[in-house]
Amino acid sequence: MAKLIYFDNGATTFPKPQEVYDFMHNFYMTHGVNPGRSGYDAVLETEEVMFGTRRMLTEMFNGGNDPNRLTFSYNASDSLNMIIQGICEKGDHVITSVVEHNSVLRPLYVMEQQGIIEVTYIGVDEFGYVNPDDFKKALKPNTKMIIMNHCSNVFGTVQPIAEVGKIAKEAGVIMAVDASQSAGILPIDMQAMNLDVVVFTGHKCLMGPTGIGGSYVREGVPVRTTKYGGTGVRSAVRTHLDEFPYRLECGTINIVGVAGLYAGQKWIREKGMENIHNHEMKLWQKLVDGMKNIDKVQMYCCSDPSRHNAVLSFNIDGWEAGDIGTLLDVDYNIACRTGLQCAPLIHEAMGTAAKHGTVRFSLGAFNTEEEVNIALEAVEDIASIPR
Repeated sequence: MAKLIYFDNGATTFPKPQEVYDFMHNFYMTHGVNPGRSGYDAVLETEEVMFGTRRMLTEMFNGGNDPNRLTFSYNASDSLNMIIQGICEKGDHVITSVVEHNSVLRPLYVMEQQGIIEVTYIGVDEFGYVNPDDFKKALKPNTKMIIMNHCSNVFGTVQPIAEVGKIAKEAGVIMAVDASQSAGILPIDMQAMNLDVVVFTGHKCLMGPTGIGGSYVREGVPVRTTKYGGTGVRSAVRTHLDEFPYRLECGTINIVGVAGLYAGQKWIREKGMENIHNHEMKLWQKLVDGMKNIDKVQMYCCSDPSRHNAVLSFNIDGWEAGDIGTLLDVDYNIACRTGLQCAPLIHEAMGTAAKHGTVRFSLGAFNTEEEVNIALEAVEDIASIPR
């Protein structure tokens, strides 16, 4: 069987660096204990890895001086639910955008339907970018938070979060960013960008496994606890603890996931985030240039590589996106994502919802020029089939 060509890194990066697999395996074989519950050596050594991971991610985001404000969860969706429900209160107004993933849209929609909050959805231009001025115009006296993604999982467009962050700071509004598609591949500086909350998932550009994610919440941001349970410390207290990291964590942490994040961070530091991004964008540009020469192919939001991640969404005239994905899988062993990619509003805005979404190629650190050449030949073959 031909080697799998994996172009679905926007869903999860695969493969992970070998160093990540090795460290997770060896760590769990020797440190599969419950951190924070006892004081023997294996526990203390496990806690060192956990705190080291908090510290490295805090440094990556330039969050502040307290790594304990970097908390772990199952994934970005889990943390986004805690952030949205923990910040928003009755009568609040929230501003977001049509670019968002359902991990933002659905919690907001539920609270909107329950009559708790009011939500304004900012649109995009023809290339898939928001205009920061639209956020400024949407501000109201009761606006509590702006929440938006850094990079679209559908079209790869990198949004101007620093400009929007400045607007939020000047208005005294909380600025929260979903960095699921950018953490680990694009620079994020919470201080310079005026970001109050950054939410991440571990299994994408951070090169960790599935089942781990989290957030960094700057000091002074009023996030209420929405989950309650064991913390391993101060067990006699009947209410959940207010201090971080316990405020947003309860129960036993996924230590294997944290170990994977720890090793992933070390790998990213060794290779250099900019080098990884440049490699991916070189392949992306080759893919875009090749697609331009294929009749019937329509690409979306590829106008500015400097404001883009290595994601390419396209359609072929006369074809359903899902059928293209099936052919790529069955006949060419190319794995990709098709459909609405859990982000329906941006498809509506870009006119691709009527086409049942797009075919999404999302490149990663381990893709090669040879794989791009094979993919271009495959798309050309499919486009040449009479319909």
